[in-house]
Amino acid sequence: MEAGDEMVIRLPGHSNSPGHGFGETVVLRPKEVHHFFFVPFREQPIYSTRAHVFQIDPSTKKNWVPTSKHAVTVSYFYDSTRNVYRIISLDGTKAIINSTITPNMNFTKTSQKFGQWADSRANTVYGLGFSTERHLTKFADKFAEYKEAARLAKEKSSEKMELASSPSQESAPGDIQSPLTPESINGDDAAMSPQEVPTPTLESLPEPAPIPQSFTHSPTITKHWEAELAALKGNNAKLTAALLESTANVKQWKQQLAAYQDEAERLHKRVTELECMSGQTNVIKSQKTELNQTIEELEAALKDKEEEIERLKEEVDRSKELLEQRDSLAQKLQETDLRNKELEGQLCALEQRLDNSQVEQETFRKDLKTLLEILDGKIFELTELRDNLAKLIESN
Repeated sequence: MEAGDEMVIRLPGHSNSPGHGFGETVVLRPKEVHHFFFVPFREQPIYSTRAHVFQIDPSTKKNWVPTSKHAVTVSYFYDSTRNVYRIISLDGTKAIINSTITPNMNFTKTSQKFGQWADSRANTVYGLGFSTERHLTKFADKFAEYKEAARLAKEKSSEKMELASSPSQESAPGDIQSPLTPESINGDDAAMSPQEVPTPTLESLPEPAPIPQSFTHSPTITKHWEAELAALKGNNAKLTAALLESTANVKQWKQQLAAYQDEAERLHKRVTELECMSGQTNVIKSQKTELNQTIEELEAALKDKEEEIERLKEEVDRSKELLEQRDSLAQKLQETDLRNKELEGQLCALEQRLDNSQVEQETFRKDLKTLLEILDGKIFELTELRDNLAKLIESN
């Protein structure tokens, strides 16, 4: 099947489309084929929850193998046509659970959040891990409920089969049971594969009921039976046409089945290749471990660098403050230098005035000394004059 091809499937049953007396045409793309066969349109989800899905290891029958990387939706589906309950879970487009509930199944709680059940048809054991015990209990209750419903449906189906095997003798002559029902063509999906679908033959059609010989051949009764015979012939012609069309459909289904088998073989080869590639898991794990260690080291180095950057930012802020302080101090120093120059000028002027004052003082001292000497001379002269006057007075 090419990637761009589309698949046309005609389902058995009555068609409402004009020009189609039998079958319902469905066009599927390759990505939709898997979903079509695992989740048919006639099924509806009746309960859904989320859980981690596991399957028993087919080799050891002891260990659990996870089939989903994370919690996925697990749903109960009900097929109203066949009265069948199924548990289905999809991981993307891959069906990781496709289990039909039968009366013989049992759901077992193995822990507070884990439960399991065995599916003999799939030849495996499914396990579900829930987030809470309440979800596990709810799922187990639904399992028991649908298991009982499946048992009742099976009993009713058995009763219908018994009634069909012993038909009533009171059926009207014109009532004809058509064997071309969806059940007779499809069969039970769980019990019959597409290869085992029986091909109806013309000999399997029921013969018209014989006309009773005890009735009188009046014109009214004759016309009545002629009409009944014409109706039976018409029904027989319709059934024959439907049978031929169903035979053609069965051939088409066989061709599609062969295509599906080829596709399944190709997928099987692909799975084998992937299993061979999975032998490199240990190397990938070791590389992943080394990468994780390298990432941790780089994160630690990055953290150190970020701390160093923060420290450098703080130092830059401090340096800016110091620069501002330096500029302020430089301005103050310049002002101080100007003030010192002014004070030096004033000091020079004061020194010069002091020198002048000292010179003047020295001159004053000299003049004062000279004046004192003159004064001493004058005082001496006055003393002599006083002495002479005293002598003069004494002599007089």
